[in-house]
This record gives sequence, structure tokens and C-alpha cells, in this order.
Amino acid sequence: MGEQKKSDRPLILITNDDGIQAKGIFSLIEVAKDFGDIVIVAPDKPQSGMGHAITVNNVLRLSRSPLFPDYEAYTCSGTPVDCVKLAISEVIKGRPSILLSGINHGENSASNVLYSGTMSAAVEGAMEDIPSVGFSLLDFDADADFSGAKWAAKQVIAKMLENDFPRSICLNVNVPQLPTEELKGIKICRQAKAYWRDNFDKRHDQFGKPYYWLTGDFNRSDRSEDTDIWALDNGYVSVVPTQFDMTAYHAISQINEWGL
Repeated sequence: MGEQKKSDRPLILITNDDGIQAKGIFSLIEVAKDFGDIVIVAPDKPQSGMGHAITVNNVLRLSRSPLFPDYEAYTCSGTPVDCVKLAISEVIKGRPSILLSGINHGENSASNVLYSGTMSAAVEGAMEDIPSVGFSLLDFDADADFSGAKWAAKQVIAKMLENDFPRSICLNVNVPQLPTEELKGIKICRQAKAYWRDNFDKRHDQFGKPYYWLTGDFNRSDRSEDTDIWALDNGYVSVVPTQFDMTAYHAISQINEWGL
């Protein structure tokens, strides 16, 4: 572990949040193999909705995976961010050329990016100054058609490797649920102002104690033509440059006026 063969090809770290057995990561590996040497570190079970969580109150397990015999592949017992941290520190023992996360089953547009394990893995890469991208397909079906997402991943990975990648950011790429031939292209967008209207389905177990299932509707009201939601609704792949610096710079002067 940690001894990488010297190669002139880029070193590509691949992870996800749906787990190492998900169809999406197989699709991403199939695309990425043409661009460089691959190392895979992915969760051993689904970790959707984990956001930027890390494991601090339990041990982490890292095990070789037999699913990808042609590559150095590991499962991790922790979160997607744990996967990235362990990959850098214990597997690669350094930084890869690029980090790819996904392809996620389900969209990560608008405020979904805050909850997404897929995107948090990419954000962790950005924090390490690794050119990073998270890919998501607007289809939750375990047997979803990833052909359009594979086309988009090929375009984005090629441009990432051909150009200077901005520091301290990652890319959030979402792909509509359309056949490749029906995709209209790729649009660089801003994150839409959209959010979940949460509801909880309250039920009772056999002992009469209540429990809850999180439900709700996604408010997609911000449909300005420069947003990721507009792009997806109109057949485009959306690409949103995303940063981990959450400072509200526009509000600094206003808060200064409070006299704190």
C-alpha cells in the first residue's frame, strides 16, 4: 500500500458516495482509464447525504477490493471524505493529479451540494489543491443509463487535464436523464437558489414509539437562465465552479457597521 509505480500518465483518484459496488463508479472508471493511472478508494456501503462528515468516534477500515482486479482499489468503512483523506495519506502518500467523485445516482444541483457526499469528496480534494470534480446523474435507478454521464465526464476530464485548473475550487457536474444524443451540450452555471421543503412522515413501531422518515419537496423556483436548474431542465449538462470558502464577503461591511 502506498507504493505507486512511476508513470508518465496522470494519477487519477476515484471515489463516490453510493458505495464501491454502485453502477456509477464502474461507469466513471470506464471513462477515466483512458486518461491516466487509476487508484480507487470508495465506501464499502452507501454514504449518500453524509455531506462533509468525517469519522472521529470509531476506527476506519481500509481493505483491498476484488471488484477491480486491474487497479489498486480499496473499500473504506467511513465516509467519502474519509476515503479521500485515507487515499492521500495512506494509499497514494501524496496528491493525485486529479480527483473524480461519482457518478452519483441522483442530482446534486442547487443546495443539494451541501448534503452531498459525492460533492464533499470533491470539496475535500479542492482543500488539498487537487483539481477535483463531482459527477451526478439525475436518475436514482440502480440500473440507470449512464451513457450521457459518461459522455459528459469524458469532455470535462479532458479539459481538466488540458488547462490550468483554478486553485481552491472544484466542479459540480450534473447530467440530465437523457440519452447522449439528446443532450444539448454543456453550460457553465451558477448554483440555483433552491432548497428542500422538509416534511417528516411520523410512524410508530410495534411498541408504540414514534419514528420518522424524512420526506419533502425540492423547491426549484429559481429558474434564471444562468442557473444549474435551468440548464438541467433544458437538456444541458450543468457545470458549477464550487468553493469551500463560505465567507459572505458582501456582508462584511454591513456586519462591521454593527459595531461589534
